[in-house]
Amino acid sequence: MTNHSDHAHHDASISEPMERWTADFWDERYRSSPGLWSGHVNAVVMTETSDLPPGRALDIGCGEGGDALWLAGRGWRVAGVEVSRVALERAAGHAREAGPEVADLLTWEQHDVLEWAPPRSSYDLVTVSFLHLPSRNRTPTYTALADGVVPGGTFLVVAHHPLDVGVVPRPPEPDLFFTAEELVADLDDRWEVLTSEARPRPGTHPDGYDVTLHDTVVRAVRRS
Repeated sequence: MTNHSDHAHHDASISEPMERWTADFWDERYRSSPGLWSGHVNAVVMTETSDLPPGRALDIGCGEGGDALWLAGRGWRVAGVEVSRVALERAAGHAREAGPEVADLLTWEQHDVLEWAPPRSSYDLVTVSFLHLPSRNRTPTYTALADGVVPGGTFLVVAHHPLDVGVVPRPPEPDLFFTAEELVADLDDRWEVLTSEARPRPGTHPDGYDVTLHDTVVRAVRRS
């Protein structure tokens, strides 16, 4: 992510493409480190949700819980969804450490979003962070996730922009990365798009030098 669920930021040589969306792959990935991500909220999630009144939120690709805990700390009731049981156990542990006033607002659910969709019109906020799927899967999956938003609610997506390919290590599969314009094109007229951009941010190459990265950011509100 950058912060906690950068679901495509790893050496592409360690897996075949479709293995990257399995529970076994991500359990192994999380076991490779005592803390895979920073534990902090992603800057995009913080910036784009700070003005929203708390309600029910669904955090897709919640990783070790950084975004979900931050939202719960602001009064949101959050369901964190991950394919990895290891990640969910860590997230639950972080929630317990945060205390009952936060932990009681959080639930953790193991789902494969290629096979599962949230109940329709159930959440005031659905966030999807760094979920990189082949284009043939991306459109139906993101559409199903967006359908979980209530009228008047917010759909927020942050992902690696295609501009980053070649700047830092990414899987050599351009099809995994998408622009805001491509994602917005898949939204129907139920949505008012508030943010659609390639947002720059400072980053660090694994070799230690500074780079500028770009996040695909889409924030849309479902029309009432």
